[in-house]
Amino acid sequence: MPTATALRAQIEAALASRIPSALTPAPRIVRPIAPTGICNVDELLEGGLPLGAITEIVGPECSGRTSLALSFTARMTQTGKVCAWIDVANALHPESAAATGVDLSRLLWVRCGVPVTPSRQQPSQSGFALPEKYLIPAPVKNGLHGGGFGPHPRGEVKGLSDAVAGLLRQEMITPRCAEPQRSVRYEREVFVPNPPQRPTTSRKRIASGKPWSRIDQALRVTDLLLQGGGFSAIVLDMGSVAPEHVSRVPLATWFRYRAAAERSQASILLLTQHTCAKSSAGLVLRLQSGNVLQEEMTVFTGIEHRVEVVRERFTAVPTNVIPLRKPSQSERNTCWHSRTTWAGR
Repeated sequence: MPTATALRAQIEAALASRIPSALTPAPRIVRPIAPTGICNVDELLEGGLPLGAITEIVGPECSGRTSLALSFTARMTQTGKVCAWIDVANALHPESAAATGVDLSRLLWVRCGVPVTPSRQQPSQSGFALPEKYLIPAPVKNGLHGGGFGPHPRGEVKGLSDAVAGLLRQEMITPRCAEPQRSVRYEREVFVPNPPQRPTTSRKRIASGKPWSRIDQALRVTDLLLQGGGFSAIVLDMGSVAPEHVSRVPLATWFRYRAAAERSQASILLLTQHTCAKSSAGLVLRLQSGNVLQEEMTVFTGIEHRVEVVRERFTAVPTNVIPLRKPSQSERNTCWHSRTTWAGR
């Protein structure tokens, strides 16, 4: 009597032309992936970056963090998907992104810490006043002797005596005495016009804001984008911020982003100088400082980058059985080159 294994093999052989592997369960895909567009990195990650998870790309300046993120974003936008780039330090160069292959019409660029320029400039207030002789005189109103309205004629002479006394010298209007008085010499008043005041324009130094204020703004924007949905990839670029400021972000924030990414199947790329997402990151890549490529002594042709997989939470397994223990991690690294435009492919 044939065994169950033999019967299954016979049935699969009979249905192989119509249903390949009819009775063999397909290997379980723990998490879908998307290619980065860099062959060496895709081979290292066995397909690309995970979707619905946080990928943390760690490295110093000129290590290839932005190049790797731009390559992944270019592949996502070329397939018709919408991405978002949250720029904390306002360091993204749109021309370089377009040269990489990013479809800018499908990329939302959020610049944090950039002051909003007013649409209309407010005129500067100065102390200049136009004399009355250059102004159009007000229309004359007829009084009681003309149009039948206006103030009483008695009010027209109010203050006239004080005005006339102000035009005369004091010794001319003081009461005189029969005895001779000591004459007092009055100094002649000299009219000195005030110098024209130059309008002072306040030139305030436009500061981009403190690092923590920009980080808080970026975190709020990321929350809104994850809650709204519709973005297949969200790049949170905090590579230009010091690690002591990035480490102040609570771990609960990264856990909330991880749960939101799993619901929306959005890929979150976190660019930092030091790891900060901890266990919430599904994949952690560490990049080293690149080596300069020079085909000639005076021509800069590109940079050689080195990437290493520090931690990968989900790995593709050939069976449906997921081990309880964490599998042993081996050293996984590779190199890839980014070439300049004038060097060609």
